[in-house]
Amino acid sequence: MLRWFETRLDPYPLSDTDMPPDSLASFCLHFMKGAKRWLIAMAVLAAAIAMFEIMLFGFLGSIVDWLAQVDRESFFRTQGTTLLLMGLVAFILLPVLSAVSTMIIHQALMGNFPQRVRWMGHRYLLRQSMSFFQDEFAGRIAAKLMQTALAVRETVMKILDMLVYVLVYFIGAIVLAAMNDWRLAIPFLVWFLIYLGLLTYFVPRLGRVAQTQADARSTMTGRVVDSYTNVSTVKLFSHAAREEDYARNSMDEFLHTVHRQMRLSTSLEISIEILGTVLLLAVTAAGLWLWQISEVGAGALAVAISLVLRIRGMSHWIMWEMSALFENIGTVRDGMNTISIPLKVTDQADAYPLTVSRGEVVFDHVTFRYEKGAANDRISRPGSPSPRDVAVIEDFSLTIRPGEKIGLVGRSGAGKSTLVSLLLRFYDLAGGTIRIDGTDISSVTQESLRGAIGVVSQDTSLLHRSVRDNIKYGRPDATDEEMIAAARLAEADEFIGELEDSKGNRGYDAQVGERGVK
Repeated sequence: MLRWFETRLDPYPLSDTDMPPDSLASFCLHFMKGAKRWLIAMAVLAAAIAMFEIMLFGFLGSIVDWLAQVDRESFFRTQGTTLLLMGLVAFILLPVLSAVSTMIIHQALMGNFPQRVRWMGHRYLLRQSMSFFQDEFAGRIAAKLMQTALAVRETVMKILDMLVYVLVYFIGAIVLAAMNDWRLAIPFLVWFLIYLGLLTYFVPRLGRVAQTQADARSTMTGRVVDSYTNVSTVKLFSHAAREEDYARNSMDEFLHTVHRQMRLSTSLEISIEILGTVLLLAVTAAGLWLWQISEVGAGALAVAISLVLRIRGMSHWIMWEMSALFENIGTVRDGMNTISIPLKVTDQADAYPLTVSRGEVVFDHVTFRYEKGAANDRISRPGSPSPRDVAVIEDFSLTIRPGEKIGLVGRSGAGKSTLVSLLLRFYDLAGGTIRIDGTDISSVTQESLRGAIGVVSQDTSLLHRSVRDNIKYGRPDATDEEMIAAARLAEADEFIGELEDSKGNRGYDAQVGERGVK
């Protein structure tokens, strides 16, 4: 049965790769596609469980009154049917509903739902433009995607599970108290309104702190990952102490947000405790007074006090759940700032695959300018602005005939690497066209364009995968014989055969370290 629930929600949907919306509700709804029926089922079950629990409290009051009024010898004869029905609710219906709810939450949603968010977000980010990745730490992007996936799950599930349960429970408690005597409901109603006021004051502030904290956490992670990724440079220049200071600054900023968050949480918890104590005193006093003047029975008093004790315990749980909810909302909002960014380079609606017959490449009066804030390995460092009106390439024309070999010579920053990036359509042109065999590259799909061009990059880093996966990355359908032949042509087959990783994999199955560092 558990396996059945685990397979109800596809964690890897082949949905479109449209940009996620940039408003909170629409952003969450975007990632709820395909999961809505299970989320609705979870909310309905939460409401049903809350209603049946309130019914049990009402039944408890009835039992107390029966014990005081009904003769012992006739008790089971007169109340047996009611006892049996409530026993079925308490010992069969409620456990079954709770079990189904638990399986929906734990098996269908808890793992699959955030995985859908990661998958959909990852598919979109893979299609982001080069400038997006040049302006951000890779570790920071990854951290935000992972954080946002969990935060979307917690936000949606807390709203549809916890909030629905609490709302139905509190309304049911007030109604149950009022059914005995409307005056018993007044302390509950006043408590509920003040409680909402406290949450309204504190929780949004916790959410804003959480958003700041999520950004600080991503920055901290990005700086640490940046140091580890470029550890050879750090060691080469003996800058361990400098890197420690660089990381510590971000850690201090993160810790500052934690202290702000905890101050608010402490104030809220103390306020809730005081409010719960006042509720207990008010309900007990009102109940005893009403009992003394014979307006309510002992059962009503027992129900009211039991509800207060239950609500007092729930109020602390609700407080932390609401704090966590707004913390996750803050994390989602922070993640939206990274994930919900439009693609700068997109395929046209009628784009078609590129077909190369001869291999003629024409740069026709090409002009290119980096946008303000864009970054390039030859122009600026990541995050530094580039003048919007300064052209890197201006009215450039070049024809490369089929089979022709050419070399581009120029000073550093003249635009040699930029021309290759433009040919691969990592950026769109400000003017002119680039054609391959007469076809404007802006009219074809980016996948087919880059699949038709072979590039030997200046960057020698490798993917953290097997040697086989790295060699076949450009042609995943290549046979092992073709792979080995290519390695021999590069005079790499011999030393590849001697490779062995830390897990005992050898040769082409050996895993290279991150970025190819062994």
